[in-house]
Amino acid sequence: MTRLSAIAMGLVVFAFTVFGCSTQPSSQSEAGWTTLLDGTNLNSWTLYGNANWRLHDGVAVAEIGNGHLVSKESYGDFQLKAEFWVDTTANSGIFIRCEDPKKISADNCYEVNIFDTRPDPSYGTGGIPNVAKVSTVIKAGNQWNTYEITAKGSQLTVVLNGIQTVNIRDSKHAKGPITLQYGGGVVKFRKVLIKPI
Repeated sequence: MTRLSAIAMGLVVFAFTVFGCSTQPSSQSEAGWTTLLDGTNLNSWTLYGNANWRLHDGVAVAEIGNGHLVSKESYGDFQLKAEFWVDTTANSGIFIRCEDPKKISADNCYEVNIFDTRPDPSYGTGGIPNVAKVSTVIKAGNQWNTYEITAKGSQLTVVLNGIQTVNIRDSKHAKGPITLQYGGGVVKFRKVLIKPI
């Protein structure tokens, strides 16, 4: 019996050694990523305005009103990943480094735009209005999309669905909250991750 117990214990240790990796934290967690939104709650955000932001089927969604979900924390240098879905008429965006979270505009934040039907398409989806025109026009409507936004010092980079749309230097705004904007149409966010750099 003692020998069988030793063999059984050895097999258990071996199994944990080989298969234990599947229960390890994800590489994003290990790499310092923080989840701001994963569809389970809105605890990292404060609502400003009258947009009807709420959770539905694991996503933050809004389709009436006007307003922002504003992060409770401020960020200076960071990488951000966000997954979003908008209809073709949506007016939305991710505002970063906002100087005043109660008066959000493209003048006191960088607005990484989500607006396929913007009258001036050069600052449409993928651009930063009044700062950086898009290098490649990409339509985001009626599909899930991924933004990767990097702000390091004055260097701002935007990648939409794997395609770089902005790579510029601008030093107007150094630090502040991040916001998810609702301005029209149907807007959904299902994941937002951030990592200070």
